[in-house]
Amino acid sequence: MDNQIHIENYKIQKPESWAGSVDDQQLIEKIRESDFSNKQINEGRDYCYFLDKIYYTSNSESNEYVCMAYTLNEPSNLERASVMDVVVEENEVYHIHRISVLREGVLIDKIPDTKIKVLDSENQSSGGILSSNKKINITIKDLRLYDILILEDSRVKAFTDRDFLRKEFSKYVWVSPDNYWAYGSYQFTFVNEREEPVAYKKVFFRDEQGNVLKPETHHLKKGERFVIREENYINPVDASREIFPFIDFATESNWKDLSNYIAPIYEEIYNKSLLKDFAPKLVEKLDAISNQDEKLQFAIEYVQNNIYYIFNADEMNGHKPQEPSVTYENKQGDCKAKCVLLKVVLDYIGVDSSVVLVNYHTDYYIKYYLPSLLSFNHVVVKINYKGEEYFIDATIRDEFGMIENRGFIYFMHYLEVNRDQELQQRKPFRYPYYCIDEKVEFNAENKTGKLKLTTVYKGNRANAMRRYFKNTNKREVIDSWNNFLFYSLNYSNDRNGMDVRNIFKDASIEIISDDKKLNEFKIEYQATVENPYYVDPQNNRFLMYFDRNVIKASARDFLHKDLPFWHNFDTEKYEINLYTDQKIDTEEKYTVQESTINNPYFDYTSRKKITKNGATVFIDYKPLVNLEIPQEEFETFRAAHHTVADSNFGLGIDIIEPGLMNQLKFSFKKRFK
Repeated sequence: MDNQIHIENYKIQKPESWAGSVDDQQLIEKIRESDFSNKQINEGRDYCYFLDKIYYTSNSESNEYVCMAYTLNEPSNLERASVMDVVVEENEVYHIHRISVLREGVLIDKIPDTKIKVLDSENQSSGGILSSNKKINITIKDLRLYDILILEDSRVKAFTDRDFLRKEFSKYVWVSPDNYWAYGSYQFTFVNEREEPVAYKKVFFRDEQGNVLKPETHHLKKGERFVIREENYINPVDASREIFPFIDFATESNWKDLSNYIAPIYEEIYNKSLLKDFAPKLVEKLDAISNQDEKLQFAIEYVQNNIYYIFNADEMNGHKPQEPSVTYENKQGDCKAKCVLLKVVLDYIGVDSSVVLVNYHTDYYIKYYLPSLLSFNHVVVKINYKGEEYFIDATIRDEFGMIENRGFIYFMHYLEVNRDQELQQRKPFRYPYYCIDEKVEFNAENKTGKLKLTTVYKGNRANAMRRYFKNTNKREVIDSWNNFLFYSLNYSNDRNGMDVRNIFKDASIEIISDDKKLNEFKIEYQATVENPYYVDPQNNRFLMYFDRNVIKASARDFLHKDLPFWHNFDTEKYEINLYTDQKIDTEEKYTVQESTINNPYFDYTSRKKITKNGATVFIDYKPLVNLEIPQEEFETFRAAHHTVADSNFGLGIDIIEPGLMNQLKFSFKKRFK
């Protein structure tokens, strides 16, 4: 059995002829000291003497070859090198060509000191994810500080019939190397041995002044190579503010041809069998619902909640979906299978829909990539209903509501699985409802405050809150609200270190209602607060409630030269009421301050109502979302968020202390402020 695993998952052998060969003497000569290497080592950094990478692609396999030599001067790097894990996919084999160390000028073969185990990659086989991936655990004995480790290996993926898409199309993204390392020599080679030309596109490369160059696209015929070489190289990318240069390699094509390639595959699956033939009980339930809105809701939630999501990483490498009859019978399937079943159900009830290809994780980069079906890793359903466009992720569970009230999926680019399609970009979105609608009431009388928050969540927020309340201990939920209020009421500045349970007495939180059609989840929090006023170092008293969630710190703090800001905030509405039995300063600057912000990306208003014993602020925030803020407009956008943060995200009232001297002090302050 061990021998079988050895043969299937890894081999110890020489590299392929196209990778070239290096004998021991040549290897030692490549590991040479220089002023550049000494400078890096003297600065306490590990150093890579050389790194050679080759990516080889043909219509029958892909092969990624690496040969490198680097220092083990840092204990953390020594630990990582001593025990390594390599994860291989189904039909992928890890080839070990060389494991050696150069120690005091002597080259030592470490393969005899290497122990190799093949394990199931279990961290990828839980929670609805099935994976036949294997984890190859490599332990190298007796590595020592100041050794130079030489690794030469390759990962070979042979294409089976299930990998029909990889047989037809190649895609590989080269990204410039990690900027921690200094490289004496760095080389990357792409070898095209496919029958079809491979295009490559260079993106986010920079000139000597650091300005991004225009993308360049070139082509490789069969047998041609693309090579990048660098000597004494440190990647100059400012990782926190710049995108690493990358090159996208893909079989030459265009979106229209790709859509015409994939559409017939799905059409064949759609037409395999009729819903009424393989799912008569489901059809019976659908026919029993007379209201079309409710029928659509039932169809979506049936597939989301009754068909178990099985993510099989190997199946996702291809695009041929499972037949809907099989998905229905087995009550499980991957994203393709679930979406195809949902479309077949929607076709039956007369709702226009299509399957679309997306990639949430690399959505921003798709506009820079070359056209390729391998740029997508997920499938969702696009529904056209009553003049509106909706996107439904069939793999998500526990979502509710009529289609206009359901959660919103954030992404921009997609390819519709129909004939003659181009890559499409979604329109910006404005919520037709408030995701958060909250009323705060804080009444202070004598030395006690009564606090009540009533909050209605809708859409994504409702779905998330349902799950949170379902899966979280009640005491933990209350503590979470107490901690939030500890900061909102500014108690963090006059009673820091106190146990919040001793500040918010008899705190409770209850679910008031849960409307599964409107997708509204309503809760109410109540607590009693002794000594409700925030007291500053001069013993002035205030009632304050500032919700820092209203401030969008990510917009205010955003710093990036290449990435535009992705705008994805919720609509919010607040009514904050602060009342006391004390007299307040009804003309204090920040108490009466209101704001109005109108720009292309969000509307924001705060309106006040002031009385002699309290005040109310009404806050209304309506963003336009699912879009990128153009860089030339971002500073104006940021400035608007600074305006919100300038005491326009809540309410504070100043208490006028009783007594003649306090009245005189207040009058004096009012006259000269």
